[in-house]
Amino acid sequence: MLPALPLDEAGKYVAGAYLVFLALIFIYVAIMASKLSRIEREVVALAELVEGKVADTPPPPPPPPAPRAKEKVR
Repeated sequence: MLPALPLDEAGKYVAGAYLVFLALIFIYVAIMASKLSRIEREVVALAELVEGKVADTPPPPPPPPAPRAKEKVR
């Protein structure tokens, strides 16, 4: 039984498939690294807000008090 492609020609396709696979892995890792750095910047900004280290920004005013329900008098 003969192979579908001669072995001397199949090597080019195998190498091409490996290159495509490695390129996809590289693209995936690059996307995940960019997302991780964005999330890290947001976490640092939130930590600074919580600790009150944001300069030139006064604290927000407190929310207005909730309206009280009137009690019925009998």
